[in-house]
Amino acid sequence: MVLMLPGLSLLLLAAHWLHGGSAAAAAAMLLLIGLLAVRKPWASRTLQLVLAAGALEWLRTLASLVQQRQAQGEPYLRLAVILGAVALVTALSILPLRRGRAG
Repeated sequence: MVLMLPGLSLLLLAAHWLHGGSAAAAAAMLLLIGLLAVRKPWASRTLQLVLAAGALEWLRTLASLVQQRQAQGEPYLRLAVILGAVALVTALSILPLRRGRAG
C-alpha cells in the first residue's frame, strides 16, 4: 500500500514522456514500476534516482510552460500550482523507498 505513491508517480512520468513524444522513456517508466516488487537495495536506489530526476523534470516543465504562457499573455498560476504539486508528490514518493522495503 505504501508503494502506491511511487507507482503513481512513475505512471504520471510515463504519461508525461508519452505526451512529449518519447515512447521509449514512457516504456522505461512503466518497466521501472516492476522494481517496486524487488526487495534489493539497488532497486530502491534506482527508483529513488529516477523519482528525483522525475521531480526535476516536472520543475523544468513547469518553468518552460509558465514562460510560454507569460509570453502569450495567458494565465499561468493554476498551471504552476498543479505542476508544482506534481513535482512535490514525485519528490515525496522517494520517502517510502528510503527505509528498506516497505510491504
